[in-house]
Amino acid sequence: TWLEQGRGGAPSADVLDRISRALMLTDVEREHLFLIGLGRPPEVRYHRQEGVTPRLQGVLDALDPSPALIRTAIWDVVGWNRAATVLLTDYGALPPEERNVLRFIFLDPRVRAAQYDWESVARFVVAAFRVDAARAGAAAEVEPLVDELCRKSPEFLAMWRDNDVRSHGEGAKHIKHPILGPLAFEYSVFQVDGRPDLSMVVYNPATAEDTAKIKGLVG
Repeated sequence: TWLEQGRGGAPSADVLDRISRALMLTDVEREHLFLIGLGRPPEVRYHRQEGVTPRLQGVLDALDPSPALIRTAIWDVVGWNRAATVLLTDYGALPPEERNVLRFIFLDPRVRAAQYDWESVARFVVAAFRVDAARAGAAAEVEPLVDELCRKSPEFLAMWRDNDVRSHGEGAKHIKHPILGPLAFEYSVFQVDGRPDLSMVVYNPATAEDTAKIKGLVG
C-alpha cells in the first residue's frame, strides 16, 4: 500500500491530517498513522475541550470524597466531582470561560485566602502552566488569557516574565477551608489516555482525620 512505500513515495503530512479528520481518529491513532506513513509523530496541535465524556465523569464521581478534576493544557477546568465543588471551587456556578486555575489563583480573593503561602503556590502554578501549554502547542490559545492576567494582576505579570518552568506530577497541598479549617492533601496528576491535552488531578486527604472531616461535609 501507499503507507508501505519507501521514503520517496511517502504521503505528505497534509494528506495524513485529512485522513485523520475523515476517519475521526484519536490522537493515539493519528500518531500511529504518522509513524507508519512518515516515520515520525505529527506536530503537536491543541484541541479545545468543552467537557468530559460520561466515562470520565464516572471516574471523577467514584473518587469522592477525594476532590478530583479534569483540566485542559491551558488549565481550564472541564470536569469535577462533588468533593471538588465543596472543597475547592463551585465550578458549575461559573461560566465556562471563567473556570481556569490561573484565574482562580490571581483573581479570586477566596482562593487566595485559602492558601497558606499564596506566593509560592502562584509561582508554582505559573511555572507548571507554562510547561503544559508549551507541550500541547497551545501558545496561540493562551495568549488572550496571559494578556488579560498581565493587565489585571501585576503579580502575575512579574511571575510570567520570570520564565520559570516546573514539572508537577505529584506533591502536597495545604488549604484553609472556611468550614473544616486546615486540610492537607497529597495530589497526583495523570494524563488522560488518548488525550494529551487533558489531565486529571486527584487530591487525596493526607490523614484519616482529614478524610473523616471531608466525608462529613461532602456526604
